[in-house]
Formats: sequence, C-alpha cells, structure tokens
Amino acid sequence: MGPEVSPLWGPAGVPVNAGAGPHFDVVEVGHDDFVALINPDTAFWVLAPREQALDYLLGPELPQVFLEKEARLAADLNTVRFGLPPSAVYFNPTERCNLDCGYCYLPREARRAGTHMAPGRLLESLGLLRDFFQATLPAGARPQLIFHGSEPLLVKDAVFQGIEAYDDCFRFGVQTNATLLDQESQDFLVARGAGIGISLDGPTAAVADRTRRTWGGAGVFAQTVKVLEKLADYPGLNLIATVTKANVRHLPELVEFFHALGVTNALLNPVRGTQAGGRDLMPDQAELAHFFFQALDRTYELAQATGRKMVIGNFANLLLGLVAPGARRLMCDISPCGGGRCFFVVGAKGEVAPCSEFLGLSEFHGGNLWEAPVTDLLTTPAFRKISTRVTEGFSPCNRCAVRHFCGAPCPAEVYAMNGRLDAPAPLCGFYAAQARYAFRIIALGRLDAYLWDGWQEGLDAVVVM
Repeated sequence: MGPEVSPLWGPAGVPVNAGAGPHFDVVEVGHDDFVALINPDTAFWVLAPREQALDYLLGPELPQVFLEKEARLAADLNTVRFGLPPSAVYFNPTERCNLDCGYCYLPREARRAGTHMAPGRLLESLGLLRDFFQATLPAGARPQLIFHGSEPLLVKDAVFQGIEAYDDCFRFGVQTNATLLDQESQDFLVARGAGIGISLDGPTAAVADRTRRTWGGAGVFAQTVKVLEKLADYPGLNLIATVTKANVRHLPELVEFFHALGVTNALLNPVRGTQAGGRDLMPDQAELAHFFFQALDRTYELAQATGRKMVIGNFANLLLGLVAPGARRLMCDISPCGGGRCFFVVGAKGEVAPCSEFLGLSEFHGGNLWEAPVTDLLTTPAFRKISTRVTEGFSPCNRCAVRHFCGAPCPAEVYAMNGRLDAPAPLCGFYAAQARYAFRIIALGRLDAYLWDGWQEGLDAVVVM
C-alpha cells in the first residue's frame, strides 16, 4: 500500500487540483489562444494557454499559486465588499427637472412639480453631513458630495452658496444636463475645481434628442454640445451617456464624436429599469453587447491613431476589478453594491436612501436627515437589505464564475422588476459577456490602453499566467 495522502496534497507535499482542492471554472473569452480559469469565491483567475488548460487544472502549479495568494485575495475582496466606510453622498437639492428624459430613474410627477430644498435647509444638511464624515473618516479626509438630480442648477443660488460655505470640507461635484450651465456657472465651478458631470446620449441631435427632451418635447443636443466644447479639456469633466434601445446602434459613432471633442473620460451606462420608462427603453442584450464592444474597440483604434486615450469609465472599472480589486472606483459591479455602504443619497425632502435609484422606492428610505443621526439612518432595516445583498445568496448568481466582476446590478431595478432583491440583473447576459470581453482585452495585451494613465501607482504588481 502506498503512503497516505490527503485530498489536497500529493506524496511530495504538492497541492493537486482534485477532491477537496480549490475549484476553478473554465471561461471562454473569445481569444484563439487563451481561456480564463477562475476561482469564483475569491475572484482569483489566470489566463491559461488554450491547449494547456487541462494541464493547468490537473497539475500542481495552479493550485500552488492559488494557495499562496488565497488569503490576500480573500482579504482584499472582503475589504472592498464589507470594509469600506461611507465616503461620498449624492445630494438632490430639488426633485424637479427642466427635462423629461424618457428613462429617468425618478418618478415623473416629482420631476414635474416636486419640492425644492430651502437654502437654509441645504446649508443645515451640509453641516450635518460634515459632522458625520468628520466623525467617521480619517482626519483631513474630504468626502465627495455630488449635487445630483433631477436638475440641481434649478436651485443654483442655494447650491453655489453651499459650495462656498463648505468648500474646505467636501470635494464637490455637480451632475447636470448642461442647459442651465451658463458661463458664470462654469467659471464658478472650474475656479473651485469642482467635478462637472454632463449627460449626452448621441452623436447627433437626431439620436440624442430621442430620449432627452424638454417638457415641451424640444431637444437639447445643441445646447449640451456648446457647453462640452468649452469644458472638454477640463480635468474635472465626466461625460455620461445612458445606453438605450434608442441609441445603442450608434455607440461607435458616439465615442468617435466624444473623442473628436477632446473628451478623455466618459461613461456608457446601460439604462436602469427602476422606472417604467427605463424598462421600456432597455435594449436587447445581444445587441447591447455587440455595439458596446464595437465602441470599446473603436476607442482603442482612436488611441492608436491619435496617441490620445478616451477611457470608458464603467468598463475601466471592471478591468480594475479584475487586476486590482481594491482599486475599483465605482461600486455598481460588486455585491453588495456601494449603495448605503460606500455612499448614500439625500433627497430634497431630507429623505435618505442607499442610492439615487432608490429615491423613487420609499420602502428603502432609511429615514430623514433632519430627524435622525446619519449613523442611525445607515443601519436601518431598509439599508441593511441592500448592504447585505450578495450574489452568493441567490441563484443562478451563486453558481456564476464572474459573480464578483458583475455584482448582479442594480438592486433597485432588480426589485422594481421582480418585486424582490434576490434575483439576477435584467442585463445578466450582457454583464457576463462584458467580463469575457475584459479577459480578452487582457489576453491581447491591451490593458493599459483601456485604463487611466498611472492606474498602477500604489498597487502591487499584477501577474497574469
């Protein structure tokens, strides 16, 4: 009889990938030479030569590397998922908007005739938030506060008064449709280094104005582009395009248009189905994947031709989640998502919700900023439902190899469309395809081309087998 061995170790003390050993899923990534081998529990992965994949799975090297890195990977993933304190707040100073975008995540009646927050209440709210962050973040930290909406510049005087009063306490930003962003407002925000987020959904008025219109039905493409032309080289600019069935076929032309304007950073966000309008405009998943990846390919071609990158931030965040989990900048593609955990939202009536998508779902409001301490609001049952929603907790996500690169977003739209939180994302197939595309980009050696310059600073070296 031979020597006794454990299920994990061979006779020479070498780990083998069998029995109770580490488990890896084989994932096709659309590359002729490589496949991805993923341990779903820790998000550990390697790119293995296709013809050697079985050798990797059965041989000692892969489990040995995995066991060496397992504790660190598990700790990093746990920190990203459960250990980050709130460091940002989205602040809606009004419920109203001067546009009637077809896919908006906020209820239509509130956008048309809702409440403005009184200037005094706005200043009071900023003071309460400052006190909360000073008590919970390291000394000297400046949390991010984004005036969001609806359209925050409808109450511009109150917003700018708040920025002036608390400029030393927060890193401010304003998310706007740009129709009210006159030169004086631009100068004010730029002088203070505030972030400016602008929405534009198409490369032409014929496309962009399909979904972004005034209450009277007029498009705003020309006004938005006029502002973009002035701010394109501003480091604090962030351009957002919401991807719907109305513009999905135009994504390659859209990134060409953005690049021609000199934009260096943009988001191509698939529409959320939190409200009926968003659900009606949700694109077919296969069509979304096809044109989204064409657009990403086009950004690479443009960078190669001109020497100037334009980073698509939501895709870049997925790449960061693959190569450096702790460096991701957005928290929608991880579970629990960042809502109510890394950030939260304050509405125009003082209501506090996990994120803006939940403002129209009152059952997920934790309470009111003016009536209870922020620490209490963030630990209410309404918030805990979101901060404890993990992909391991429901099918089919608990069997998915890329569950930690997807996160089954967004819990608000999942709830709105299913009446429960424990369900996969409506665009599940697209997110899985996006993960496979990301692995293909890495296999092609193009990682740097899709990420911000200097992304590796402060990070451990990344080794891809």
